[in-house]
Amino acid sequence: MSDSTVFIGLDTHKKDHKAALFVPGSDAPQEGTIRNEPAQIERWVRRLQRKFPSQAIVVAYEAGVCGFDLQRRIRRPGVDCKVIAPSLIPIRPGQRVHTDRRDAAGIGRYLRDGQLTEVFAPNEQQEALRDLCRSREAAVEDLRRTRQRVLKFLLRRGLQYTGSKHWTQGHLAWLGGIRLEAPLAQEVLGGLLLEMEHRQERVAQGDRRLQAVAQEPEYRQAVGWLRCLQGVDTITAICLLAELYSFGRFPSPRQLMSYLGMTPSEDSSGLAVRKGPITKAGNRRVRRLLTEAAWHPRHRSTASKALRSRREGQPAWAIAIAQKAQERLHRRFGRLSQRGMPANKVVMAVAREMAGFVWALLQGPPSPGVPGALRESRKRRTVRLSPGAPGRGPAGGPPEGRPPVPVGRLAALGSLASVALSSARVAGAYAALPLAVKR
Repeated sequence: MSDSTVFIGLDTHKKDHKAALFVPGSDAPQEGTIRNEPAQIERWVRRLQRKFPSQAIVVAYEAGVCGFDLQRRIRRPGVDCKVIAPSLIPIRPGQRVHTDRRDAAGIGRYLRDGQLTEVFAPNEQQEALRDLCRSREAAVEDLRRTRQRVLKFLLRRGLQYTGSKHWTQGHLAWLGGIRLEAPLAQEVLGGLLLEMEHRQERVAQGDRRLQAVAQEPEYRQAVGWLRCLQGVDTITAICLLAELYSFGRFPSPRQLMSYLGMTPSEDSSGLAVRKGPITKAGNRRVRRLLTEAAWHPRHRSTASKALRSRREGQPAWAIAIAQKAQERLHRRFGRLSQRGMPANKVVMAVAREMAGFVWALLQGPPSPGVPGALRESRKRRTVRLSPGAPGRGPAGGPPEGRPPVPVGRLAALGSLASVALSSARVAGAYAALPLAVKR
């Protein structure tokens, strides 16, 4: 492919982009600059197509401030464009000079050599829903900061709420009844309370909009499946779908856990095995949502009234997966806590397993007859001996009326036998020692 393909690396910026073009048979890039304007980009793409009419063209740039709109504009005329993960671009430690021109040439050269990792780009509708979820998340963060300012403003003046919890109806009534002696201080407090009300309304508006989106035909079914899980309601479910969008790109739950940065890091060499903290190399928003939901399994594993109402009308297979997750995660939370493990590590371990159950739910309904047989074949792999072996049937299977021995049980019996043999050897060696040595 590289013999007939033109590779182009782009170093994107707000005003213009630096381009490095690699033609087949030459290692020296052809450099240029494109202004970051839709008309200029479309003109540059058409000029490339006229210059290389019979060759494939591949463009790549780092994921950044330009988002995916640049990729869509380049792809619209028919040119392939890839958005690259910046954290996975190879780095040479000895390279101390970095310029836009060199960065573009490096991207083009690595693209030609196949050393770049592409980011899975969402379509316009998926990106719009993701922006809505992140806008609501920003509103929640703004509300938290405004509330913090109100509390610290009053604390500096010796005013503290003596009730049970902050931001309840009683606490809000207490805030509304405060009258400060200094007029300017009272004016500042009124401005903070007004800003807090505005932030609350913005969060409520975002919640209402996400609730409406969750009822659309495209998301209603998947949201209903996820709401069967303990600790996952409509807002969390729709945010998970918005951040993960195309879920088919994760062929296994382990890949989803790795994508979310929930797997432990490792720095092993030779015989030394060193496990570190989680990698955090992935979507931090999904990781935060699962971490918040992972606190719920610390309670009893019976379904609450709210959880039972969420499961009404959902398919039996989704409820079965959710109930299995609820019981398993509750046991997991209890066992790890009893070991004395810190709470943050316990929650992360539970959140990692919860990601696996999210993956199982979003795979959709199982095919009739296939999953059960597949699970049994994975659980009970059998060992077939050669025909005529002692204790075996004529075709190498078990004698008539006796089921095959699973591999796991066979391995356990082998381990017990080896332990017994080792104990016998030690006992025999001890018996052969002289009496003085034994004493």
